[in-house]
Amino acid sequence: MAARPPERTRRRLSTEERKEQLLSVGARLFAQHPYDDVWIERVAGIAGVSRGLLYHYFPTKRDFFAAVVHRESERMLRLTAAVPGLPFREQITTGLDAFLGYVEEHASGFRAFHRAEAAGDPTVRAVYREALAAQERQILDALAADPSTPDVSEDLPALRLAVRGWLSFMVAVCLEWLEEPALTREQVRELCARALLGALTHTD
Repeated sequence: MAARPPERTRRRLSTEERKEQLLSVGARLFAQHPYDDVWIERVAGIAGVSRGLLYHYFPTKRDFFAAVVHRESERMLRLTAAVPGLPFREQITTGLDAFLGYVEEHASGFRAFHRAEAAGDPTVRAVYREALAAQERQILDALAADPSTPDVSEDLPALRLAVRGWLSFMVAVCLEWLEEPALTREQVRELCARALLGALTHTD
């Protein structure tokens, strides 16, 4: 009689690994469905955990979605952080390359992040808007750090408005690109870079 193969034991996930798993499942579901149509029971079922365990990590669905949004924000900011010493135009090219790579590799997270504005929940929307404000500051800081550009403090309100409008433009382009990838990443990068540089130029 042939011996039975030894049973494979499943490795127990650490707390951080489990949270990451749950957030990944959440990002996928929130990207596909409106906030009200995502059920915590569905998230727990896909992740293979009890509803009680999910609520142990995230007390409410609002907290869970806010954590998904925050996770994607941190990832985007980390990937597009300024490189010291690079001129602003090169910063834009480098940052957009990294950002578009993120959009391609984490499409669900990107879509889920930008569903937060429509969620209707004040806490989730506050996390989302703070994330956009951080992206705005990151671009303005990179512009201010380039000695070849004018002093941004002289026209900060106009620059801030231009960057804010450009972020909305870039998000719309990226969401459309995910649905219909007719352009290459390089073409999308150049489109977005030209739009930002044009917007900033016209604030002078």
